[in-house]
Amino acid sequence: MSIPYFYQEGVGAKGSIVLNEETSKHCIQVLRMKVGEPLHLTDGKGLLHKAIIVDANKRHCGVKISESTFFEKKGRNVSIGISLLKNANRLEWFLEKATEMGVSEIIPLLCDRTERQHFRFDRMQNILISAMLQSQQTWLPVLHQPTEAESVINASIYTQKLIAHCEDANKQTIAEMELSNDVRILIGPEGDFSPKEIEMALQNGYLPTSLGNTRLRTETAGMVAVALLVNR
Repeated sequence: MSIPYFYQEGVGAKGSIVLNEETSKHCIQVLRMKVGEPLHLTDGKGLLHKAIIVDANKRHCGVKISESTFFEKKGRNVSIGISLLKNANRLEWFLEKATEMGVSEIIPLLCDRTERQHFRFDRMQNILISAMLQSQQTWLPVLHQPTEAESVINASIYTQKLIAHCEDANKQTIAEMELSNDVRILIGPEGDFSPKEIEMALQNGYLPTSLGNTRLRTETAGMVAVALLVNR
């Protein structure tokens, strides 16, 4: 049986800590773990702790850290700005899968053609945490609050910047590109980026990018982009 894997913010490299109430309940009430049983904790910033339960309290489970290891983030640093979607379930699906694949940063975009929806940040953050734990990673993607596309376009500090839009233009596929170690890609709403947003992106050094020969849903385009950028 594999050792259970949990997320806990701000865990030091040694000593005893008390798990938060949600994690405590999952350990003791759901998994029925006992004193002396091992578990893994990650802070989502590269640290993985091995710990032993010392107080099996279902609200305030106490554990003692026995070993800590820091894992450098492997692979390319991929940031994706993706438009909010009318159907929140589709965005949640994207967040889960992008996290499992190892994306570094996710920025929900408010574009000219975005159908603006209420963004439940805490719920979305919990989806990222669950996906990180399910895939047993130690790095949690940085999730931003919804941000105006114009602000993201103007503020990007990434070495390589890509925009996937549907207008006719000379575009390269990601497979044809020489990729840098840090890349940001922008994915627009179902009605695409506006001409103004596209022009602004081009003026700010974004390269127009093709994700294939078919027109994709926003969340599908995001997933294709992440898969191509993270795994190359």
